[in-house]
Amino acid sequence: MRAVDTNVLVRLLTRDDPKQVAAAEEFVERGAWVSHLVLAEATWVLMAVYERGPAEIATAVEMLLNHQHLTVQDPDAIAAAVEHFRGRPALGFSDCLVLAIARKAGHLPLGTFDRSLAKLDGTHRL
Repeated sequence: MRAVDTNVLVRLLTRDDPKQVAAAEEFVERGAWVSHLVLAEATWVLMAVYERGPAEIATAVEMLLNHQHLTVQDPDAIAAAVEHFRGRPALGFSDCLVLAIARKAGHLPLGTFDRSLAKLDGTHRL
C-alpha cells in the first residue's frame, strides 16, 4: 500500500490549495497508509500553522480514521488517543498518542515530567 507524507494529509484536511487537494485526492483514491508520525506532525501543523483548536483537531483525526481511502496505523490506538485528547485537550494530541501507543505495546508506565500527562492512567511522573 502507498503511504502519505504530512503535507498530503494537511492538504486533504485543510483543502486550502485546490491544485494540491486534487493531486492528494487522486493519490489516495487507490488507498494510502498514514503513519503515527505523519498523523502527529499533521496535528501539530493544524494547531501551529492553521490555528485550529483541540476540538477541530480531534474531529479531523476522527475523519481520517473514517476516511474510505486511508488506513491509519494502529487505528485503535489513534481512537484511544483522540478520546484522551478530547478529555484533556491541553495535553496535545501527540502526548495522548504516545501514551496510547505505549499502552498498546504493553510498555507502561510511561515515564514523564509533564504534570498534565502524568494525571492520566498508565503514566508515572518523574
